[in-house]
Amino acid sequence: MFATPIAYPSSLLPQPWRTLYGLNPLAGVIEGFRWALLGTSTRPGLMILVSSFAAVGLLVSGAYYFRRMEKTFADIV
Repeated sequence: MFATPIAYPSSLLPQPWRTLYGLNPLAGVIEGFRWALLGTSTRPGLMILVSSFAAVGLLVSGAYYFRRMEKTFADIV
């Protein structure tokens, strides 16, 4: 609840922390819904961009890790 901006808007954070905060893949999505449904004044353009890059990075690194560990995965589980 505290890592994703559900209970509070990201506008409460100081500007240098918002980019780091945008590394959470859901932060841009939640701010986008808040902007679209509630009509907040700031568009979450940069935050969505940073969140998208973080999500793609997690996807690529997870796929690479899975492919590398796939041979021993069934033996461990």
